[in-house]
Amino acid sequence: MTTIKDTAEEWEIRASQTPFVGNKTSVRTDDVVMPDGSVARRDYQVHPGSVAVLALDDEDRVLVIRQYRHPVRQKLWEIPAGLLDVPGENPLHAAQRELYEEAHVKAEDWRVLTDAYTTPGGCDEAVRIFLARDLSEADGQRFQVEDEESDMELARVPVADLVRGVLAGDLHNNCLVVGVLSLVAARTGEGLDALRPAEAPWPARPFEA
Repeated sequence: MTTIKDTAEEWEIRASQTPFVGNKTSVRTDDVVMPDGSVARRDYQVHPGSVAVLALDDEDRVLVIRQYRHPVRQKLWEIPAGLLDVPGENPLHAAQRELYEEAHVKAEDWRVLTDAYTTPGGCDEAVRIFLARDLSEADGQRFQVEDEESDMELARVPVADLVRGVLAGDLHNNCLVVGVLSLVAARTGEGLDALRPAEAPWPARPFEA
């Protein structure tokens, strides 16, 4: 039986430059040696990585936010998410922070739902999507939002409604789509309690527990 598993590999790079450096990400240009010996230029976005949280309440609803995303000129329904701002940052801690800042919610039960590369053909962003359960309101004052987040809406939507929206082509955010469908797949498989622990290794973005 063939094992279906992604594997690490790195082809020879003859030259590399960074023509653009932004606030959070940059663009890199590499001259990569192809299998036939030719050299091809590849441009891609260098990204610090991110985390997302599928927060599931006791009524089988997912906590979602609606936010304007300028590159696609749409307001998208999403699950709470954010960048790994500090190199080597523990992704669980980052996810807990994002859930607090964007929804003012905390969770007692955390699992790794899935890991994904969002756009591996043009960006090295890796995202870890957590499943958070046993939710409650967070203590203390709400986080002060700014920029696009100042117009953010918050809702709790039944899982079944989100699945219908994804399959109907009404919901497009990568983390929401992957997270919701992974949740349904996990339920029909070995169950949510069989998911990886919250601090499972993540080779794409190594961290210290």
